[in-house]
Amino acid sequence: MKLNRIIVTIISCVWLVSCAPLKPVTTTKNGEIRDYKYIYISQTKSLTSSSGASINGQYYSTSKSVNPRDVISGIMAKEGFILIPELKDEIANETLVINYGESGQRSTGLGSYTIEVTIQFVDYGTSSLISSCTAEGRGETEADDIREAITRCLYSVTLNPTE
Repeated sequence: MKLNRIIVTIISCVWLVSCAPLKPVTTTKNGEIRDYKYIYISQTKSLTSSSGASINGQYYSTSKSVNPRDVISGIMAKEGFILIPELKDEIANETLVINYGESGQRSTGLGSYTIEVTIQFVDYGTSSLISSCTAEGRGETEADDIREAITRCLYSVTLNPTE
């Protein structure tokens, strides 16, 4: 009985350590993105990732893909911004350029990890940084990690205009 409690305690501790919480989203605000009407998003490449498991000798896998630009444009369109396909000088003072990058990876134990992304909002007319955000994501695949990190990041900037 005592041995069972020790085993359960050890398994619980390992499980809790492997489920480390995501770091809070960090934002920098030098201006308000709501002052802009148009957005131009830098091109990004799609990422395809997969996960799988072997069950009774049979291997099952799931493949997922994500293009960060598509996720960003969807969220920003939902927030009322107009995506433009190319930069135009005549609307420079109303245009934000959005840049995306993966900025880190953090182990959370037992082979699990998070992916961190950073997104910048740059005034096209002045080339000055209006806002930026950094967030982590963790999911079943790397595609899930990136999608979650982008979503957390953008909602921190678009839904919290006074922070």
